[in-house]
Amino acid sequence: MQTHVFDAVIVGAGGGGLMAALHASRAVSTAVISKLHPLRSHTGAAQGGVGAALGNLEEDRWEWHAYDTVKGSDFLADQDSVDILCRGAVEAVIELEHMGLPFDRTPDGRIAQRPFGGHTNNETHQPVRRACHAADRTGHMILQTLYQQCLKNRVTFFDEFQILDLVTVDREVRGVVAVEIVTGEVHVFHSKATLLATGGYGRVWQITSNAAALTGDGNAIVLRNGFPLQDMEFYQFHPTGIYGMGILITEGVRGEGGVLINGLGERFMPRYAPTIKDLASRDVVSRAIYLEIQAGRGIEGKDYVYLDVTPDTVNRYFKLDGKRNPDGTWRRITGADIESKLPDIADFTRTYLGVDPVRQPMPVQPTAHYAMGGIPTNVDGQVTVDEYATPVPGLYAVGECACVSVHGANRLGTNSLNDLLVFGRRAGAHMAIFCREASLQLLPADPAARVKARMDQLRSGKGTVRPAALREHLQRVMMQHVGVFRVEAGMQQAVREIHALRSQVDDIRLDDRGHRFNTDLLEAFQTQNLLDLAEVIAAGALARHESRGAHAREDFPNRDDRNWLVHTLAFRRPDGGTELRYKPVVIARYQPRERLY
Repeated sequence: MQTHVFDAVIVGAGGGGLMAALHASRAVSTAVISKLHPLRSHTGAAQGGVGAALGNLEEDRWEWHAYDTVKGSDFLADQDSVDILCRGAVEAVIELEHMGLPFDRTPDGRIAQRPFGGHTNNETHQPVRRACHAADRTGHMILQTLYQQCLKNRVTFFDEFQILDLVTVDREVRGVVAVEIVTGEVHVFHSKATLLATGGYGRVWQITSNAAALTGDGNAIVLRNGFPLQDMEFYQFHPTGIYGMGILITEGVRGEGGVLINGLGERFMPRYAPTIKDLASRDVVSRAIYLEIQAGRGIEGKDYVYLDVTPDTVNRYFKLDGKRNPDGTWRRITGADIESKLPDIADFTRTYLGVDPVRQPMPVQPTAHYAMGGIPTNVDGQVTVDEYATPVPGLYAVGECACVSVHGANRLGTNSLNDLLVFGRRAGAHMAIFCREASLQLLPADPAARVKARMDQLRSGKGTVRPAALREHLQRVMMQHVGVFRVEAGMQQAVREIHALRSQVDDIRLDDRGHRFNTDLLEAFQTQNLLDLAEVIAAGALARHESRGAHAREDFPNRDDRNWLVHTLAFRRPDGGTELRYKPVVIARYQPRERLY
């Protein structure tokens, strides 16, 4: 067993982890551990843009962005955190530009911006161009830029290391335990400060935009170590995943003018969001698609609709909607515009569907996409452990695995990248200050004892259950009962089935009992992570007797601010069950009101 010592250790090499590493490394020794090469992190899948009220193409203000974020969250976001996010987004985009990120440009050289769902001019209530983009590869460009800067700053990378546990002494975190995938050797990373940036957990569901690597590792490890998770019942289904696959079709397609069409050939979003139409927030559009399909208006009666960005269709609706350019001419789109602004989307649909988006509409359905809930933190990324926001010394989290609560019940498009950049920077800077003032605490006698015992148990086990079978059963249950719409009986069944599946974890059998590249062993750990998180998600959803944002209950169809304008904190009980507690939402300028689109 090898032990490595650094001031700051960051787990996860996506945008949040790299931004934190960059800012921490300017003052203290910093390491990044990742189960993937950094440039394969899931931030690279973010397509359409990063939101910032630059006002490069029309009037915009960060306060409008803040209100859109709060409104999009169905008023569950903490408004002090939202203000920091939206003010900081402008600074973060300019910082990335200065680092060399190749944003698309206007003819006069400024950063180009496009409309995105839920982003509005708060005075006219019309869509505003706020998303800064690099074609439809914005996340990939962010990864490239930050990785280069981290290498320049001499950040140490440990690629293809899977985190398995925290090293804790009296609820104080002193590092992490990970396994090197290529050798199977256990490593301990001893640090003053530890940051988790392990991404989401969309693999809990059957149809998802998330890569196979997004198994909620950091969240599940935190839960098993006695710390809470926040607002786990709120999971966003993106309205436009490729039918049958879940691969994401960016909201940028609708930002460029794409419209949703049902099986009757109707553009149906004006029924659900008369003002903003196809650019309503994601929860609204996902439910609209679900209701169209439920009413028998899917394409050919099937469970999908069309997303149409063909120039003839888009230009017709531009005129119907009165969309003009700043110079007064009618807004228009051409096939060349689609090829230049949405090249990856065009490639995806041609490759996977045999559909040319310049000439044909794309079949889409809602896909499990983004976690609004996660490890509770304050605005400096410090993990908090109770209803009073008490921080854990030396433990941080950022990005999709974390919940600083800027997304509330429903994340606004582009704000995932803002979250990574703004709070990644703040967390890295705070870690540097903490590490300069803190001393390196002693490790326990055998910090990897629990991990090694579990690995030995799995390798020598004589059970009959394959990890893949458990995972596939779980994903079907969650898709059926804890998806876009939810009812009490279905969620009760989900809780029972998940509990039964969790009881089979000790009966897992591995086909590969070796050490090198043992993906069978890693899948067993990751499946347990998904099961633990699914039970918390279902328990929180079952207890919340209202509909809010991404949590839509057919048996409680209305939002209930009197009883449920609160954050959920979920703890693991000693008997393995879930304990739920609640804490208030931070309300500042914006009092809860009905969301109008």
